[in-house]
Amino acid sequence: MEFVLGTNRQIYGCDVDVIFVLDESSSITRKNFDLMKSFVSQLVGRLDVDSRKTLVGLVCFSNYVHIQDAFNLNVHSSVASVQLAISELAYDKGLTRTDTALCHVREKMLTTAAGDRPEVPNVVILLADGHSTYPNETLVCTLAGNRLFSLSWIYVTVLCLYLGQCSVLLVSVSCPTAFSFAF
Repeated sequence: MEFVLGTNRQIYGCDVDVIFVLDESSSITRKNFDLMKSFVSQLVGRLDVDSRKTLVGLVCFSNYVHIQDAFNLNVHSSVASVQLAISELAYDKGLTRTDTALCHVREKMLTTAAGDRPEVPNVVILLADGHSTYPNETLVCTLAGNRLFSLSWIYVTVLCLYLGQCSVLLVSVSCPTAFSFAF
């Protein structure tokens, strides 16, 4: 099965750093993981990656963050290279450790050493089924979460794209710059 975006328009404009966070837990299923890969690959095809106006990073997670599949913002410099990396992602099963994935993005990927440009907006796109194994640990923007994470999500826009139910995780990642879409 393949996800097909409705129009072939390219997305050009401001510089932006985009990190995709893909849930590959058991509840996602291989079929839906392939659907997410197709969606992300098509979306990347519309971004202005070749000119380096848009930098793309990606990480997958289930029981843990899959470092072997992850790539930072400074790794790929072309749409074709990013799409090839996405096509090579393998499905893994396990729990839904959204908390560890978001922590990895914040601590390891949104750093200048990993290619993050401090003067450029960051967008984190989380693709999941809406159920974190540890929802309380997934909080990123509550008062307690801000203390725990030292206000580090203030300049990040989090887009949550869900397969199926989204209410559980939406509450967990709800902050002023979080948006949610279900498909």
